[in-house]
Amino acid sequence: MSLVVILFVFGRFVPEKEKVSKPTIAASAAPNSFSIDSARSSAEKTISDQFNLELKNLEQKLSSASTPAAQLAAYHQLAHFWSEKTKFFELYAWNEALAARLENSEKSLTFAARLFLDNLQEDPDGPRRQWKALQAKDLYERSLKINPNNDSTKVGLGACYLFGNISSSPMEGIVLIREVVQRDSANVYAQLTLVKASILSGQFDKGITRLQTVVRVAPQNIEAHLLMADLYERTDNKKEAVKWYEKCMQLIAHPEIRQALKDRIEALK
Repeated sequence: MSLVVILFVFGRFVPEKEKVSKPTIAASAAPNSFSIDSARSSAEKTISDQFNLELKNLEQKLSSASTPAAQLAAYHQLAHFWSEKTKFFELYAWNEALAARLENSEKSLTFAARLFLDNLQEDPDGPRRQWKALQAKDLYERSLKINPNNDSTKVGLGACYLFGNISSSPMEGIVLIREVVQRDSANVYAQLTLVKASILSGQFDKGITRLQTVVRVAPQNIEAHLLMADLYERTDNKKEAVKWYEKCMQLIAHPEIRQALKDRIEALK
């Protein structure tokens, strides 16, 4: 397992910048962008006849649902089908999002939004990543209407702008997150998100400074340790990078990840 994969496991984002196009929130999309309808059509061609029959039965159950509770149950069943039976993330998350919009609770909306946000940071496909960011943005905005004071939701919304290429100005996202940090400098989620923003902009020293705050507040945070090692490696400070990778070893029990860390440490020495 490479170090990049290790960082993906703990929530690292896709760092490449891409040309930003003007987006719209929709299930289907313009040419050269991601469409959930096209994804579903493609998925149907790859699954077995048995699974296609099961899918049609679930969709029939949804179309015949006469109450919101029955619709909600049908959406969740479809989500579980795409997640557990066929492993198609986009279709799983899409049905969870439909359920969340129907239920319209803060918990369900933020859950669905986080599904999209966490996944898009590992997605190398620009149009698909942008589509996920737009879905997450819509869900977070709905959640903030219910509870405007939820800082984690504000950080999540800001992250959609930073990592999804849904705005010509990433500062829209940074402003939202900085507002949270100004009120609570110990907010780990907000600080880590700004660290990732620093990496995107090449401001590695600023990222290290923020990580020092995080590890002081949350000394067992694995993601912070991995990012600290990565940033020192990016700044060609191999000695500090090794030191932080060794600290990661103390926090991680997974044997495959530990071996990858050992290999990286040896390569840097």
